[in-house]
Amino acid sequence: MKLSEIASIIGVDFQENDVDIIGLNTLKDAKANEISFVSNAKYVKEIKSTNAAAVIISQDVKDAVPQGCFALVVENPYWSMAILSKYFAPVIEDETLPLPKIGKDTKVSPKAEIANGAVIGDNCTILAHVYIGAEAVIGDNTIIYPSVTVYRDCKIGNDCIIHANSVIGSDGFGFATNKMGEHKKIYQNGNVVIEDDVEIGSNTSIDCAAFGTTLIKKGTRIDNLVQIGHNCEIGEYSVMVSQSGLAGSTKLGRNVVMGGQAAAAGHLEVAPFSTFAARSGITHSIKEPGKTYAGFPLMGHRQWLKLQAKLAKLIK
Repeated sequence: MKLSEIASIIGVDFQENDVDIIGLNTLKDAKANEISFVSNAKYVKEIKSTNAAAVIISQDVKDAVPQGCFALVVENPYWSMAILSKYFAPVIEDETLPLPKIGKDTKVSPKAEIANGAVIGDNCTILAHVYIGAEAVIGDNTIIYPSVTVYRDCKIGNDCIIHANSVIGSDGFGFATNKMGEHKKIYQNGNVVIEDDVEIGSNTSIDCAAFGTTLIKKGTRIDNLVQIGHNCEIGEYSVMVSQSGLAGSTKLGRNVVMGGQAAAAGHLEVAPFSTFAARSGITHSIKEPGKTYAGFPLMGHRQWLKLQAKLAKLIK
């Protein structure tokens, strides 16, 4: 789209030299032909180093926009970004793409559906009622059990196992809210990448990224009924037990273990080899590796055990 078209859609007067825009992206990752936005004060420091062609921004921080980058000043940048996200969303299925490619010795159930542009590697097993979306890529020796859905553009590595009814690449829970309390969907235009040797249990949902990638690194083990939000990153050989979950943009280091119903708030970072007992509530980043935690509010596991012992004495 032309930048002038974008300005018109979000109600901004634009009198500059026009440029072509191919997508939306974060301040950090935006290229010279992309547009970005600032809706949170903690990201203002990233404005000066962005390569974006233009930034959707509020009046109070427009002076932070670097020379050569257009400032599109609006009342609610997050709302305006949500409006634009629809225009850059890829089509769900694209009949102009080539027919799917199926590798050697791969078995695909006649009841499965493979969209145009998808690529499936060698020696895979794709069972009944599986759906693999446009331009999705499945590596070699991977087994996908019945009724799994893999959305478009998602990538699954070699030697993976995905159990029944799991969903890879569904939309993240993203929406903007205006001052009237109305909600506007943010179209999630990223994907999910699952590296090699990952096993995912049944009825698990892994949301695609709003921009960029939700990443599950090699060797990870994910149980049934796990929720992983958009733009999360799961470190190598991590373990997530049933009903655990991550809010968007949280990153787990290598070999993190989350017990049943443990959960993390969004935009956190968890140090490698951290362990969280069942029902732990992670509300802040964990910087020291190799520790074990429990409870809500979160505390060291030994401290939590002592607290439970004292509480038990009080009620005798």
